[in-house]
Amino acid sequence: MNNLVYQVLASCKARIARRLRHDHRPSATPVLAASNLHYELARRDRGIACGGLGAVHLLAQNSGLVEALDRRLHLLKVHLPYQESDHVLTLAYNLLAGGTCLEDLETLRQDEAYLDALGAKRIPDPTTAGDFCRRFTEADVWTLMEAIHQARKNVWAAQNPPFFRQAILDADGTLAPTTGECKQGMDIAYDGTWGYHPLVISLANTKEPLYLVNRSGNRPSHEGAAACFDKAIVLCRDAGFRRILLRGDTDFSQTTHLDRWHAQKDVRFLFGIDATQALRARAEALPASAWKKLARPPKYAVKTEPRTRPEKVKERIVKEREFENIRLVSEDVAEFTYQPVACRQAYRLVAVRKNLSVEKGEQVLFDDVRYFFYITNLADVPAAEIVLLANDRCDQENLIAQLKGGVRALRMPVDNLVSNWAYMVMAALAWTLKAWLALALPVIPGRWQEDHARQKRQLLKMEFKTFLAAMIRVPCQIVRTGRRIVYRLLAWNPWQGVFLRLAETLRRPLTAAWRQPLLR
Repeated sequence: MNNLVYQVLASCKARIARRLRHDHRPSATPVLAASNLHYELARRDRGIACGGLGAVHLLAQNSGLVEALDRRLHLLKVHLPYQESDHVLTLAYNLLAGGTCLEDLETLRQDEAYLDALGAKRIPDPTTAGDFCRRFTEADVWTLMEAIHQARKNVWAAQNPPFFRQAILDADGTLAPTTGECKQGMDIAYDGTWGYHPLVISLANTKEPLYLVNRSGNRPSHEGAAACFDKAIVLCRDAGFRRILLRGDTDFSQTTHLDRWHAQKDVRFLFGIDATQALRARAEALPASAWKKLARPPKYAVKTEPRTRPEKVKERIVKEREFENIRLVSEDVAEFTYQPVACRQAYRLVAVRKNLSVEKGEQVLFDDVRYFFYITNLADVPAAEIVLLANDRCDQENLIAQLKGGVRALRMPVDNLVSNWAYMVMAALAWTLKAWLALALPVIPGRWQEDHARQKRQLLKMEFKTFLAAMIRVPCQIVRTGRRIVYRLLAWNPWQGVFLRLAETLRRPLTAAWRQPLLR
């Protein structure tokens, strides 16, 4: 950015700081004092509230996503006038523009400024978008994901070498309920919920969903996970990752596949395993010297002075009403070798012993001991770190929560399992594009390098709603002049400097100029 842009940003920041400065003088009138308001209709000027979509569309073009979708995905016999990429990106952009369902496309296609901003004469209506979802077969959905992976590898290739040290792949299933009664493929889940049971394979490094597989609601969590893990291993290996770590909870132990993965020198695994009676007996038989205290690091570092913790209201109410309460007293960790029945060799098993106190009111009823086990072929990591690394997998729950409540990719708005699967993948692309924007954000060496790296991490971890407010819902005037489409920013927010630095990078082809330092 040139010096004039920096001066304008500094001026905007200073003005808002002056307005927000606390005034200690009392006021006799409300702060919200606007009156005599008038509305006028602009004749020539056009504006949109989601000006950040221009940067997203530049990313889709420069990463090769548009070209990959049109070259690999063949669902339309005649393009009148939409290409396959137009349909896919329209669904993703609808969610980035603040839409929550297919019907919101109708509002966008009636917005002349929105169409001008994307250089489009028109975009598909909700009925056409739904019909596009119904055109997919199961093979087409896999082709769609592979086309997205082609662009994903281009984005990853622009990262610096430390980025490829290790890929951490997480797997989990989640219920996607639906109130529909005629949706083919839905079923009743273990908890009585009607709907579907998608499988999510994600890259923990960048929080990208790599593979989404829709399944009937009554299917077990681990079904199909091994095959998706294999595909994700190939994807990460082709992208240049030097090591690959597979993680999952006890439903994903995958003991029939451990030998095969262990034989691949670049693959490691870390899975929870059920606390069977045999494993508990082996843990109880360990000598006392084998157990070490598990010290968990603090959740955060206090930057100023420690504050007095507020009263634990929930705990007080539980005691007053004499509810049964289970309280953690301490944790210990140990390890031994274990060979599952389905394996030809033994692996490292890390055991966690939780010492619990079962209380009722102020009275201690009895002490309880529970065991948790993790199976792994990681030989160079201490047992305590194995436990913490396994617990980090819980962060995937945050990703799934964002796909459900933030992006709303798991709403299942179409009529059958495969069409809802296709919609899920295309809607989740909105979150993927957010992650790619963070990866594309340049960290310029020098005075501001530390601030740039911090902003990059913040953008990568940002919730979808916050991301939309910071980077997408940027009011812009749309000016079409000659061969240019100009997005003229009309308002300032604290992320505007970051946004302009990112937009300047995205205008260049995806080259070594995108290379970034280590993220994790």
